[in-house]
Amino acid sequence: MQIAIVLYDRFTALDAVGPYEVLSRIPDAETVFVAERTGPVRNDTGSLALTAERTLADVPAPDVVLVPGGPGQEAQMDNEALLGWLRAADATSTWTTSVCSGSLLLAAAGLLTGRRATTHWLALGLLKRYGVEPTGERVVIDGKYVTAAGVSSGIDMGLTLVGRIAGDEHAQAVQLLTEYDPQPPYDAGSPQKAPAHLVEEFRTRNRFIPR
Repeated sequence: MQIAIVLYDRFTALDAVGPYEVLSRIPDAETVFVAERTGPVRNDTGSLALTAERTLADVPAPDVVLVPGGPGQEAQMDNEALLGWLRAADATSTWTTSVCSGSLLLAAAGLLTGRRATTHWLALGLLKRYGVEPTGERVVIDGKYVTAAGVSSGIDMGLTLVGRIAGDEHAQAVQLLTEYDPQPPYDAGSPQKAPAHLVEEFRTRNRFIPR
């Protein structure tokens, strides 16, 4: 099984690395980072780079496609090199997945039309523009399409996928060995729980349209 994680300039690191840590533990799976060009690809802060060892053209038919989100997603919304690759890879993939605003790239490629999907809470309204039914769920499965909400939910999505591919017990083993047992010091991880003034502040500064 080949798992391709797409990189592009200004992706969000945890969107890619979180699922990587989980999915790379599927037995006999090859996990590769791919981009338009090989070499280092910088994250949204510019302080971290992941290395794309293969180009999109080098990996034409992965079994699993994973698209992270991040501020750089906006610049990719009309990048036909990437969107065309997503369509071609999706034609033969077993699973096509995304984290955070990565689902907007799947939507722009026409892969989520008429389906349920999720994304970062600030971007949910934008999915409607592409004929997608947005949902605030943390992980959404619609056929072979698995979308995760914002950033940290990529770990949940990865574990969900490991369970579907390698079985529940293996997924539980991965969760145990990575000691994924969230006990955050604050209960502010969603707009329904966070202080209202913080939610409003980020809605006001939202880079996504509509708000």
